[in-house]
Amino acid sequence: MENLMNQFRKKFGYSQDKLAEILGVSRQTIISIEKGKYNPSLPLAIQIARTFDTNVESIFLLGENEKNRRHKK
Repeated sequence: MENLMNQFRKKFGYSQDKLAEILGVSRQTIISIEKGKYNPSLPLAIQIARTFDTNVESIFLLGENEKNRRHKK
């Protein structure tokens, strides 16, 4: 899933290590989320959004294929 986590993390001045510590996850998890290789669980996505004082939708973006798939159900 495309996301803006890297931009939010840098805006807040957090290293990957620091953000991982705040969220209680590994640095590798942060790297994987930022690269779009791992989609966080809903509770983790909410925790990330709260850390950056925003909502989940501002960080995690639904691609056109995902939007279309949801509307077809």
